[in-house]
Amino acid sequence: MCTPASGRGRVRLNVGGRVFETTAATLAAAGRDTMFGAMIDASWNAPHSTPAAEYFIDRDPSSFAVLLDLLRTGALHVPPGLPEPTLYREALYYGLLDRVRAARMGEFDGDRLRLSASVPGRAAGDPTAVRAAPDGGCCVAHGGAAVRVYNWMLEERRPVYSLSHAPVNDAAYLDAATLLLAARDRPGHHGKDTGGGVAAFCALTGEPRHRFRVAHGREPRSFTAGALAVDGAGSTRVFASCKGRLNEYGVGVWDASTGEQAGFFYEPPGCALGDAERLQWVDDTSTLMVATMFPCADASSVALLDFRDRSIAWSWSDAGTTPVASLEEKRAVDAVAMEDGRTVCVVNQYDDLGFLDLRKSGAGGGVRWRSRSKLLAAMVGGGGKKKAKQQGCGEEACYPKLAAHGGQLFASTGDAISVFSGPDYVLTSTLRGGGDGGAICDFSIGGDRLFALRSEENVFDAWETPPPPII
Repeated sequence: MCTPASGRGRVRLNVGGRVFETTAATLAAAGRDTMFGAMIDASWNAPHSTPAAEYFIDRDPSSFAVLLDLLRTGALHVPPGLPEPTLYREALYYGLLDRVRAARMGEFDGDRLRLSASVPGRAAGDPTAVRAAPDGGCCVAHGGAAVRVYNWMLEERRPVYSLSHAPVNDAAYLDAATLLLAARDRPGHHGKDTGGGVAAFCALTGEPRHRFRVAHGREPRSFTAGALAVDGAGSTRVFASCKGRLNEYGVGVWDASTGEQAGFFYEPPGCALGDAERLQWVDDTSTLMVATMFPCADASSVALLDFRDRSIAWSWSDAGTTPVASLEEKRAVDAVAMEDGRTVCVVNQYDDLGFLDLRKSGAGGGVRWRSRSKLLAAMVGGGGKKKAKQQGCGEEACYPKLAAHGGQLFASTGDAISVFSGPDYVLTSTLRGGGDGGAICDFSIGGDRLFALRSEENVFDAWETPPPPII
């Protein structure tokens, strides 16, 4: 291979019989670690060699035309007749796959999301959880031992199986290549390993990497792991809600790099930490939000745990706030800590949003409820609370879910996701996928995508923000 005109001037390329002409500067824009970068880099070429008049590349010319236009303009324009898998394959060959991904999606914006794909699953059993990967892929759990894993091109990788095929309760990405699984302990399981607890797996191959063990009084114990979380962008610690066989309930914490147990927060009386369904790291306060929600508990509660001094920095519960016999009994079914570090949002079974001030605790920290069910009833032509009660997810109710991202609040209701924006979180957009896949039983945001898991047809929808317009 010869350096074209000492890295300057025009370059003529014959790709699969179709001739293209461009400049060395355009090819250099691909970067030194790509095939085009190697073509014009003098260190890859013999000294004093004569530049070739034309370079022949035996690859698909249609895909090359798209990739060359990407290098010229910075924008990705895929003609209708070109299959995306073909373009991705060719981009991988030239070393441009990361550039294609970056050009394909814009910065995440809940008000500009579009449905990019609906992916059918093949797993047996009802879907239970979807988790977004940092690179734009995702994984889907179905309550069994297998977790289906997808790359950012939404191609299915090898499934990840929990240790000893124990039922999976939750999943979380430590990074794009490492998947954490929380599994159920099986006391009646024959053999030494019951498969419960937390373990790390390679998201690419499914191979186990490490098991996070719990010891009480220096004695290793079996346990059921419920919800998972990691701390912030650094992902230096792993958290899991834990239920031991001898009433060792609480939240465990491990060093993510060594896998060693770094502590255990035993649940105090009246605070069901081991049954928590959601854990979330709160950067502003360096605390862990632990939410135990109805109907898995008789009363819903939220607490902020400070592992530095093993204290509960803030707590709230709806126990005793509503008469038991009331037909209008409202229970919080999900919670999320907002990015402002001052507020926790909760949602009840009637789709009403409530806000808790983290600067107030206990009786002084009541929920400021905002009736969303009336607004949604007007949007769908009636239904409101009746629809919220009837919406099913297999044999269990599909309760609303919450997420906060980029200053926006997201809440699922039936088969749609509502987007709330601004300091007062007003409704600005509604996302509703195509087809009739049933209610949304879970959703997750990450890698500039939103994934919504549907209840009836074992399908998940992928939403993404298109690149900004040229003008």
